[in-house]
Formats: sequence, structure tokens, C-alpha cells
Amino acid sequence: MTRIAIIGAGSWGTALAIVLAPRFERIRLWVREQDLAARMIATRVNDIFLPACELPGNVEPECDLRRALEDASIVIGVMPSRFARSLYAAMLPDLKAEMQFVSATKGLENRTLLRMSEVAQEVISQNFPPRIAVLSGPTFAREVARGEPTAVVISSEDRELAESIQHAFSGPTFRLYTNDDPVGVEVAAALKNVIAIAAGVCQGLGLGSNSIAALITRGLAEITRLAVAMGGRPRTLSGLAGLGDLVLTCTGDLSRNRSVGIELAKGRKLSEIVASMTMIAEGVETTSAAVDLARKFNVDLPITQQMDSIFRGGRSPREAIRELMERSLKTE
Repeated sequence: MTRIAIIGAGSWGTALAIVLAPRFERIRLWVREQDLAARMIATRVNDIFLPACELPGNVEPECDLRRALEDASIVIGVMPSRFARSLYAAMLPDLKAEMQFVSATKGLENRTLLRMSEVAQEVISQNFPPRIAVLSGPTFAREVARGEPTAVVISSEDRELAESIQHAFSGPTFRLYTNDDPVGVEVAAALKNVIAIAAGVCQGLGLGSNSIAALITRGLAEITRLAVAMGGRPRTLSGLAGLGDLVLTCTGDLSRNRSVGIELAKGRKLSEIVASMTMIAEGVETTSAAVDLARKFNVDLPITQQMDSIFRGGRSPREAIRELMERSLKTE
């Protein structure tokens, strides 16, 4: 049995530590907040991000990055996208070429428009060429931590690496499928959060199932257009990392991004909504990067563009929905 380091103790990082604990000798879970780490050590619970879910005995909360990475065979990045580059840079002196890397962050880097595995690749390649896989799929952290059956995708162009992680991580309640299209997986993982905010807007405006079904279907179409333009494959978007994650995030009550849309529809300001949240809704920051990518690859993303007009242009949610419905007519 090997040892792993999980970098990021939000809800998803903590859930991964819990579900993977039976598979590994030791898991060190890096926690940014020292006071939270102290409480996690004392109570064995992450009371901020995943309350009521106990940490197994072989999960060690740790504030020191060097200590967290010591003797790790696998390093899982589960930090918010805005912190990915700086954290990989901070880890760099303690990373080794024999380590396997798993990126489990769903988002895009705003300045560079890079996917999260590309950010990791760019930073770590300063020392050595890393072997990186991407973990994604329909997952609510609380359900994973409770041991509810969950299926996800582990994606890498390095087939041997993907299969190695698949066998290392899979267990009775956590099933991994391999995939060799990290572009499609990561684009889907990032943009589904934007579509989920739009789904929340529909919910908050009191629109019915017809509207949500249309939004999910057309949202998948625009995510697929961008993913294919960037080199991904359509088949990926019909699987767990595409349609599966999109449906979950657009319809599930535990979706943070969906909840942002609901609150926007109630008339609350975005800044107020974000300030009131304990955890980050990645779709808020992903929207502007997605719009920039659409411009770069000459792809039409009407739902994403309307969300951006709400965030940056001051458009009302109801007006944004009207604009979507009144666009020029097209074939499907």
C-alpha cells in the first residue's frame, strides 16, 4: 500500500481523503487554515467544509506542505483553481519525478485560460516532466464521504498512469473509469459549473422542468462545441465527466453553483452571494475565462455569454433568459 498527499482540505479534498483511506497506508491532507487543522486533529471532523463526516485514523491533517508531501507516491491537487499555480509552485522543491499527480480541481486559470492539468504541467516541468491524470465526474462531496456509490473518470493520455490510478483508487463505493481525453474531461468539468448557475437562475425565477431540460441539453451542446474546438472528443461529453456531471450540478440541491443562480434570480448581488458562501463556486470565476476561450476558438457559447453579461454587464437574470429565447433561429 502506498502513501498519498491531498493538497486542499475543502469539501472535495476531505471527501477524497475519507473514501480513499481504506486503500492506502497513510493519507496526509494539507489544510491551509492552521486553526482548522488543529480542530481536525482534535475532533477528526472538518467542521467548516464537511461537518458530520469523521476522518479515518490514517488521515493526517497537515499545515506544512513539505511534511504533507513527504514519502508520497501520489499527489492529488484539490485546491481552488485561483490558487493552483501558486500552490504547485510552493510544492515544487519537494516534488519528485517518480510521483504520480492527479488533478481534481474543476476550473480554468483566468489569466492564461489554461486547464488545471496544464497549470500543473507548466509549473512542475520546470524541474521534470510530470505524469498527470485528471479526476472528474458527478460527485457531491458529502455523498462520497458517506459511502454512497459513486462513479468517476480518471483521464490521461498516459494509459499506464490512468490504469494505475484506477486500480489504486477504486473500491466498494468509488468506481473509476479510464479515459484518454483530458481536454474533454477538463473543459466539461469547468463549464458545467457555469451552466449550473444558469440552471439555478431558472429555478429561482420559478421556471419549470421544460426550461431546465432545455438548458441542460443546450448547455451540453455548447460545452461540446468548445471541447471539440480545443481538441477534445464528443464521446467524452456524453459520459460521466460530461453529461453525468452536468445533470448532477444543474439539478442537485447540494450544488453550490446552482445555489448562486437561485440567489441571483432573487435579486441578490453577486458580490453579496459570494461573500456569504463558505466554499467557492468555481463557475463564477470560470465564466469570464470560458467567454475568452470562446472568442479564441471562435465558438458560440450563448448560455455562458449570458451568464457573463449578468456578472460583468449588469444584465438582469430575467432579461438574460429572454435574450436566449429570442436569439436567431437555428437547427439543432
